[in-house]
Amino acid sequence: MADLFDDYPAGVAWDEMLDTATGPRAAYRQVHAALAQLSAGELRARADALARSYLTQGVTFDFAGEERPFPLDVVPRVLASQEWDHVAPGVAQRVRALEAFLADVYGPQRVIADGVLPRSVVVSSTNYCRAARGITPPNGVRVHVSGIDLIRDSLGGWRVLEDNVRVPSGVSYVLSNRRAMAQSFPELFAALRIRPVADYPRRLLAALTAAAPAGVDEPTVVVLTPGVYNSAYFEHSLLARTMGVELVEGRDLFCAGGRVWMRTTQGRRRVDVIYRRVDDEFLDPVTFRADSLLGSPGLMTCARNGTVTIANAVGNGVADDKLVYTYVPDLIRYYLGEEPILANVDTWRLEEPGSLEEVLDRLDELVVKPVDGSGGKGLVVGPAASKEELAALRSRLQADPRGWIAQPVVQLSTLPTLVDDGLRPRHTDLRPFAVNDGEDVWVLPGGLTRVALPEGRLVVNSSQGGGSKDTWVLGGSPPRRAAAPLQHHPVPVGNAVPIEANPQDIRAHVMQQQQTSLEVPSTEVGTC
Repeated sequence: MADLFDDYPAGVAWDEMLDTATGPRAAYRQVHAALAQLSAGELRARADALARSYLTQGVTFDFAGEERPFPLDVVPRVLASQEWDHVAPGVAQRVRALEAFLADVYGPQRVIADGVLPRSVVVSSTNYCRAARGITPPNGVRVHVSGIDLIRDSLGGWRVLEDNVRVPSGVSYVLSNRRAMAQSFPELFAALRIRPVADYPRRLLAALTAAAPAGVDEPTVVVLTPGVYNSAYFEHSLLARTMGVELVEGRDLFCAGGRVWMRTTQGRRRVDVIYRRVDDEFLDPVTFRADSLLGSPGLMTCARNGTVTIANAVGNGVADDKLVYTYVPDLIRYYLGEEPILANVDTWRLEEPGSLEEVLDRLDELVVKPVDGSGGKGLVVGPAASKEELAALRSRLQADPRGWIAQPVVQLSTLPTLVDDGLRPRHTDLRPFAVNDGEDVWVLPGGLTRVALPEGRLVVNSSQGGGSKDTWVLGGSPPRRAAAPLQHHPVPVGNAVPIEANPQDIRAHVMQQQQTSLEVPSTEVGTC
């Protein structure tokens, strides 16, 4: 039987599984040995079973207007314990610094007065929300959930690519991927000590409960979704279900008597914490877009009065601004008095003297990004761009240097990925998710590994045609028994049980926490 890795090509990037000189790296040895036992047909059969399972369960995403099963590759990413023990503290450190920055920038703005960050960087950001000034969260947390995007460079070192502290998405695929892979490769899960991810819903619920307004002992938590047509609706519904809380739309909420209420078949119920998956501008038509039907009038007034907590906080987008990103190492030193554990990718600020000219001279060598972009939209990879695209980009940079940053082309690390030609190296990144309950920043072991499926492509976002891998963080102790030979047939995953982390425990806890009495609707009508 031919080895799946016999014709695996050596790429120009650093490969996380295979060293061209010594073979499989230590963390991957058991995974490599297990995969090598399978033929290409057997591995592809497992991949097809995963895709059918995802389509059946509705684990999908919107790509170019078409609903597709989210691509899950059968080859996992594996991180050794010591690697994760470097990454997780680095992510937590960054979240703490961004929390301090948001509290400061919407409060006393000492960071500006002390000259660490220019005032112009903040006030010119399209995501700086003046309506959020003066709002102090009950437990001081604005970044309840974050997703910090990391890459590995040509030497295998970790670097931060960008921060996501507004409404980071993708954790549902982490949970789904783990369940599917555990059923497809049970032998590997029995042999390896893989840190679990199923605790995420409980951790998130605990953080949201801890963020309840003062004086509320039994808070009601809801998940606010834009609705079934949103591309991330699967995630919204999964998180609400696994936490055991209500999934609501804007039309299900109303403000009266200075509080937020939820309409139910038994009357109104007070809402204390809203885990919103709606962008700022659509959240409250009184404060933001008057034509929005996705939010509820008066939410911001209630948040300002301290009767409801909105998670993540409104206005967090200023910390996602890619120009602010370039200052985060300085923010870590300023607020925490520590050196950054994880470095940024080298970045040009085009407003600085000489930077714009240097970037314009090297446009065909660099990656240029809009500072308020997301999902890979607007990004231009110089070496892959046409002369016409570069000319148009040059004009945009000259007209609005504040709106762009530039970075060198980083050859993201690769991993073996199953494509039409078999296992081939494909570029990846990693989005670890962190949950902040006000006492501790907990980082989910692993996170979402995204993979660029077309050969040579560096943009990994699912909206640009990317896929994902399950991310395995190994424990500190060796497994008790060796891996058994993999069975030469796919393990069915279509009839899998729902993804729930100790569902009975979570639901029992929520029932205890949310047994608030339903009050008779008041005759008072209107916004807060």
